[in-house]
Amino acid sequence: MEPSLQPAEHKVTFSGATGLIVAVAVVAILLIAFPAYRWFFLISLGIGLVVAAILFLWHKFRPIREEDVHNKRPLGLG
Repeated sequence: MEPSLQPAEHKVTFSGATGLIVAVAVVAILLIAFPAYRWFFLISLGIGLVVAAILFLWHKFRPIREEDVHNKRPLGLG
């Protein structure tokens, strides 16, 4: 068996609060470093807020009723 000449891969993972902090830091750095990303970010944020508001209002005024759910136990458990 020949030894591998490739360096070992190190996988870095972030989870929980650390992942959120890293994501916010990356977005902040991109927004500061690249001015064109500011417009993209603002437009994306606006679209996301509009979609979230529509979904919130839709489910507030038209909640899911028990009879609307056809397959209540898709895995057949219980």
